[in-house]
Amino acid sequence: MSPVHPAPSSAQWALLFSAWLIALVSTLGALFSSEIMGLEPCVLCWYQRIAMFPLALMLGFALLPFDARVVRYALPLALVGTAIAAYHTLLVWGLVPKDMVPCGQGPSCAEVKLELLGFITLPLLSLTAFALIVILLWILKSRKSG
Repeated sequence: MSPVHPAPSSAQWALLFSAWLIALVSTLGALFSSEIMGLEPCVLCWYQRIAMFPLALMLGFALLPFDARVVRYALPLALVGTAIAAYHTLLVWGLVPKDMVPCGQGPSCAEVKLELLGFITLPLLSLTAFALIVILLWILKSRKSG
């Protein structure tokens, strides 16, 4: 009798673990910025959290026991998060007109609340995290099917 889930290679496990670690650090960072630093999230920040927080859970649950099928659900969620984070980054950089800002109430989505090294903003950090997760899951998907 063959196992339901074939044993993963160490490279597959490392890819999924890396994606989970990025999602976990991003989730904890988002919670730290709002709960400890007191930075109130804007509407676009909430949409990115809606995409990132489940990734930390889904990818973590898929590690033990290893289940590469999580890519089927996690990759579309990470792609949506990437699109929202890219839009938010372009908005903060002033490349999207201020008329297209989705924030009606609460903190402005175009406002820079935290800046590291003079150019790293929270939306850019989010975009980087989502993009890395997409790349890692894409590689995992290609190794799984190939």
